[in-house]
Amino acid sequence: MLKELGLAGETLPEQTDRTHWPEMRERFAKVFKTKTREEWTAQLAQKDVCFAPVLSMREAPNHPQNRARGSFIEVDGVLQPAPAPRFSRTPSAVESGPAFAGQHSKDVLADWGVDKGRIAQLLETGAVKQR
Repeated sequence: MLKELGLAGETLPEQTDRTHWPEMRERFAKVFKTKTREEWTAQLAQKDVCFAPVLSMREAPNHPQNRARGSFIEVDGVLQPAPAPRFSRTPSAVESGPAFAGQHSKDVLADWGVDKGRIAQLLETGAVKQR
């Protein structure tokens, strides 16, 4: 990695020396800012280095590795991360779609020990949404 970043000949502190991490974070950030994410990905993708681009949630489902691994699934029209971790002998499954905002407000508040009168007040004032 140091070779690919152009730092191979430099004297750098030991990787495990946490006292130097802030300055090294700045040093590495300065180097990474010299190219775009796409340029770094092209340069490092086929090298023997621990590297992967940071993707947005819009990009992640279409990344080749995520597609190959089935890392994202669609449930009730909502694209979302698939259950993790995955085990070879215990397959995971999504039993229902995601809850919508406010769907379980009363139940959750009751589980937390909030009395019914207070729940009604919170709902009435709009402090808590219920659908």
